[in-house]
Amino acid sequence: MRALRMAVGAGVLVGLVAAPWAVDDYTVSLLARTLALGLVAVGVALLTGVAGLPTLGQTAPYAAGAYAGALAGGQLSDVGPVQLLVAAAAGAALAAVTLPLVLPARGVVLLMITLAIGELAVVLAGRWTAVTGGTDGLAGIAATRPLWGLPVLATDRSRYLYTLVVVAVLTGLVLLVLRTRAGLLLRAGRDDEARLRASGHRVPAQVAGVHVGAGAIAGAAGSLLVTAQQYVSPADFGFDTSALLLLGVVVGGTASVGGALIGAVLVVAARDWLFGALPGQAPLVLGLAFVVAAHLLPTARSARPATRRGRASAPAAHPARRPAAMTGVRP
Repeated sequence: MRALRMAVGAGVLVGLVAAPWAVDDYTVSLLARTLALGLVAVGVALLTGVAGLPTLGQTAPYAAGAYAGALAGGQLSDVGPVQLLVAAAAGAALAAVTLPLVLPARGVVLLMITLAIGELAVVLAGRWTAVTGGTDGLAGIAATRPLWGLPVLATDRSRYLYTLVVVAVLTGLVLLVLRTRAGLLLRAGRDDEARLRASGHRVPAQVAGVHVGAGAIAGAAGSLLVTAQQYVSPADFGFDTSALLLLGVVVGGTASVGGALIGAVLVVAARDWLFGALPGQAPLVLGLAFVVAAHLLPTARSARPATRRGRASAPAAHPARRPAAMTGVRP
């Protein structure tokens, strides 16, 4: 299974790099939006697979980042890094505001809370007409400039390449962080939170940090969405988007950040193909795919550790307390 995932991942990465010169402009634009959604899936994998915090609410900071990036592009600066910083700050701020709801919850309760947060964000975006444009959305957003002094991204190919570079850089940064002590502590909290607390580590601070960090990632992805399609509306952040994200993470591997990105790209591409091949039946097919993936893929079955169900694993026996026959030392 791991070799198959690596082969599929390598093929997808090669295809993403070659895509601007191999497909038409509409498909390139669609791929750019798919990459933005794949970056949100990176945050979902960070929370669900690495930290053990299942979520269906990453569309909330995704929406906050998209609207913040769109407003920053029209009133503050048309430079991409500035818009990314503003959008990431908006996503992190929304995640920080919801921390009192997230910190004490775990498991299915946390999943339902995050789902409610995502749906409330969509409702707010649809009704806050003065800022978000309501259900009509924000249109006519100015083109983004990749860096100071460079021309604006005026073609679908240039916007796609900009999105691909930003997604690659941010995903690489997440992978680097996961190799540090902070990443080890997140995995330890996922596997045995009670033991981590008993060791003197501040688990609530870790949960708060990863939640806000994932919110910042989703916010940056929202800015990329605006750059790719130059339009944003509440329809971009509904429940179907949350379900697609979770399905992509399950297919790519709940504990694999890179796999989550590739899984989301594959799932969204399959959805768009199904809409053309099976009109009206795409949600049914994707729902069946989610059920099959949840039951058959080993990463989906093992995503919820035994300690989350209240059964703490027994500590290993100390070598000094083992019988002499077990240690190989003569009495």
